[in-house]
Amino acid sequence: MTVLLKRQLTDEEKQQILKQHGRKCFATGHEIPEGEPVQFDHIKAYSSGFPSETDNIAPMCAQHNKEKSTLSLEDFRTKLRLRDFFSTGDKLTLKHLLEHLKSNGDIARFGNAVAVKQCDGQVIIESADRSYTQKLYECPTTGWKYFYATLDVDVIDSDDDDDHTAGLQPRYLITDTVFELYRHFQRHPVLQPSVGRIVGNRIRLFDGQHKVAALLWNGRRVFECKVYVDPEMRLLNQTNIAAHDKFAQKRFFSSVMVAKLGSQFGLDFEQYKNVEDAQPKSEAGFMEFLAKKEGNTQSQGQLNSRFRSYLYSSVLEDEENKFKALVSATNRSTDEKPITIDMLQKSLFASFLYRDPVTHDLTTDAYKRELEIKNTVHLLNFIFDCGLSSWDAKAGANNGSQLRLNRMFRSKSMMAWAELLHGAVCGKLELNDAEDRERPFYRELSEKEMERIANVVKALYSWKRWNSPPNDEIDRVLSDNKSEVKDWFRNHGLTTGYLMGAPE
Repeated sequence: MTVLLKRQLTDEEKQQILKQHGRKCFATGHEIPEGEPVQFDHIKAYSSGFPSETDNIAPMCAQHNKEKSTLSLEDFRTKLRLRDFFSTGDKLTLKHLLEHLKSNGDIARFGNAVAVKQCDGQVIIESADRSYTQKLYECPTTGWKYFYATLDVDVIDSDDDDDHTAGLQPRYLITDTVFELYRHFQRHPVLQPSVGRIVGNRIRLFDGQHKVAALLWNGRRVFECKVYVDPEMRLLNQTNIAAHDKFAQKRFFSSVMVAKLGSQFGLDFEQYKNVEDAQPKSEAGFMEFLAKKEGNTQSQGQLNSRFRSYLYSSVLEDEENKFKALVSATNRSTDEKPITIDMLQKSLFASFLYRDPVTHDLTTDAYKRELEIKNTVHLLNFIFDCGLSSWDAKAGANNGSQLRLNRMFRSKSMMAWAELLHGAVCGKLELNDAEDRERPFYRELSEKEMERIANVVKALYSWKRWNSPPNDEIDRVLSDNKSEVKDWFRNHGLTTGYLMGAPE
């Protein structure tokens, strides 16, 4: 409900407010038509102690004044602006926000070049507009130098992947977190600085981007920062990932971990391939190279996780991948993006990607990883084109097409039919050897073979039980564990044989 004014405004006060703001809705700045009533409310919340005076009151259209509920006008306007920003993409970082604010004229510049000089235990940071002189500290563990400073927005940037180099920014911005922090910082201090590093002649932040984003929306243009001057990239990256994952109150989104580790792993992979040591280059050799690399602190399990993330990222970031448009950037599915990385890892990726390092020489025809990636993308595109492309969560519970898709792309359902799909694809490709069945796509496939796989996907969509009426037995079964779902599928006609062309 809308919070009422503490007192009734006089006609003279209303005219004074309209003269100041114009006949425009404070929320978006749109004109309020002459035939539509003008409503008035507090810019800053009266309940938070701000005055009920004309300087703190603005006009609103009836629709937005109702929509804002108990928010103050200022908070509601910011919420709408945040919604506008986050509508521009689903993998947004502090850099995207800075670019957005600059394009809208809220800030003049950001990420300006700086010159860094060290002298007598101090660091001097010079930009085009000003100079900072700060005390240098030394980390007792690593010996890295760092300083604390309150930095203008002009000289800060986000530590994203850029110009084919890996950045340290480990997360994407989360809408609700930014808005909650924005409101929190209206009345509370910032307890910890954001953390960054000097990269070339730029200061790039990799920790605390949500704090900076929230403060930017509050109008703050200077930020408390801790900045490393010349850290060792690999160890700092491992430390940063652990801080945001293993030791964090908020875990990584799976998709963020995949993108981040995949990107950095790819850069290490390129470095390994260029090592001149007369030894054959392979994925297995690369893993040994990483384990022995100076500064490595990761266990074999962590390295294996990075390798798998690299494979997943290679599939998801392929420019021909249509399926990725429906993959959520968070750990949860949404109305618009029903598929999560976790679902893919446990279903299609588990069934069709060989996820261990191979020993094949990267320079020989025996190495088929790129073909495997492309074949997996083709499979995902078949699944997308056969029906998932028509996903529409707003279609309603009784819409037959959406009901079928809801059933097919539930987590346990995907895990169960992915294994059946794997068996059918292996059958169509005549893969009988255990090693071949373990690596069904690690090979060159002809157009005719790809057509057979497409027909298997079509058979999957054609199974009649997907089209059962609402509240059918299938809707209860899909809440069971994967094994029970898979058994139910088989008992009701969804078998490997059916997918290969046999009748139900």
